[in-house]
Amino acid sequence: LPTDILSKISPLPALKEILRTDGEQVLKFPPPHVIQVSKSAWMTDEEFGREMVAGVNPCVIRLLQEFPPKSTLDTIVYGDQSSTITKEHLEVNLGGLTVEEALNGNRLFILDYHDAFMPYLERINLTAKAYATRTILFLKDDGTLKPVAIELSLPHSNGVQYGAESKVFLPSDVGEESTIWLLAKAHVIVNDSCYHQLISHWLNTHATIEPFIIATNRHLSVLHPINKLLYPHYRDTININGLARQALINADGIIEQTFLPGPNSVEISSAVYKNWVFTDQALPADLIKRGLAIEDSSSPHGLRLVIQDYPYAVDGLEIWDAIKTWVQEYASLYYPTDEAVQKDTELQTWWKEAVEKGHGDLKDKPWWPKMQTLQDLVQSCSIIIWTASALHAAVNFGQYPYGGYILNRPTLSRRFIPEKGTPEYDEMVKSPQKAYLRTITPKYQTLVDLSVIEILSRHASDEVYLGERDSKFWTSDSRAVQAFQKFGSKLTEIEGKIIERNKDSSLKNRYGPIQLPYNLLLRSSEEGLTFRGIPNSISI
Repeated sequence: LPTDILSKISPLPALKEILRTDGEQVLKFPPPHVIQVSKSAWMTDEEFGREMVAGVNPCVIRLLQEFPPKSTLDTIVYGDQSSTITKEHLEVNLGGLTVEEALNGNRLFILDYHDAFMPYLERINLTAKAYATRTILFLKDDGTLKPVAIELSLPHSNGVQYGAESKVFLPSDVGEESTIWLLAKAHVIVNDSCYHQLISHWLNTHATIEPFIIATNRHLSVLHPINKLLYPHYRDTININGLARQALINADGIIEQTFLPGPNSVEISSAVYKNWVFTDQALPADLIKRGLAIEDSSSPHGLRLVIQDYPYAVDGLEIWDAIKTWVQEYASLYYPTDEAVQKDTELQTWWKEAVEKGHGDLKDKPWWPKMQTLQDLVQSCSIIIWTASALHAAVNFGQYPYGGYILNRPTLSRRFIPEKGTPEYDEMVKSPQKAYLRTITPKYQTLVDLSVIEILSRHASDEVYLGERDSKFWTSDSRAVQAFQKFGSKLTEIEGKIIERNKDSSLKNRYGPIQLPYNLLLRSSEEGLTFRGIPNSISI
């Protein structure tokens, strides 16, 4: 493995720890958390479902609200892309319920990557063998999610304008059908891994936060109260994004080499950005949009979760509320009225540039806050802080713990599901493990991927975490200091509550078959690969 790859993407002291020499340069990887207790638990259907609510990409699954699932792709260009999953496919695994009963009871969910990948499959499959996937899951009585059907789709053999050619796979734990089911799950995870890296991670945190940083540096003086509020959440982000553009997301870079979309990667993230909505980045709005929360004034945080045991959402809502409360208290010190917001020319110029220049492609969208009220300011700053801190932590620091074992989170696929009567099918029957390994990410790409995600999953020795500042002299306003101390105390309290929830054996999604408690939203951390810690900023 060319070790200069690592020096290109990381300026951090952690680099010295990862790269060790024993006569010659060799990379030694620590055992990923996903296999530290059990070498096979990752293969279970329960763990497959659990990682959609407590894994490294817990912000895509949504409530299934219509059946069969529909596509939003243009039928003139892509033909009929409707799902071929039927009620008969599902009802054998719904515990005696009909599809209608399960839908009405909010017990069916979908991980849907069909529309994100279908437009690119013809190009992707010039060098790979991949599908666009839909996965339907059933919420069991014990709170866990059971995958009940996987649909794998390809562009029609006569051309994509004729629609999709799809196959539906059902759970099995016996014989060759169990191997086929495991391969189908692998194809889903390939979609998920790529969407996670390109959208959930790069686009939704690194890329979309950058315009706010630039606008802040240009228009808010270092003495401005909103600069003082936001500045810690910008630490090292421009630097790390620049490094990413040099070695990770650049043409022929590491992402194009190791992830399924290859040279289509940035195009895919750009296409998804067209539908990005700033206000939906607030965790409550995101959960409501995905059908995973219902507004309910009698519930904590004003929301009732559809999946009660949803670790990312449960922990995240507490942190979101703490952030918003802190921002409200701080901003109110300097903006006692809406008029004060309107008359702050620095603030107005900052917001105008962030929206109209930084996010220029979307500048005319009606959902942008107008920055005319204190609540506009509080909501906008809360979203920026949430994105830079907790959201990034949730989608970043689990990368090696879950993905360091490539069998659990493959990044590309080299074979379709084998057909009966083919040599590949015979090989699968004789040697399921070999068939699986020949389907997923090959050795070289695996080594490159692991070397990168191990760095990305580590905390630096000088990291500053949410609720902390790198200088006690960040403000001379004792009122702001008092509000900030209250914020830090609240985060410490939340940390204790998360630890207690992780001890509750009735909350099966918090621990899972791999016996890895959901620690990603614990605020504090030591240096290194810890599977916990919320830095103030996107600094890796």
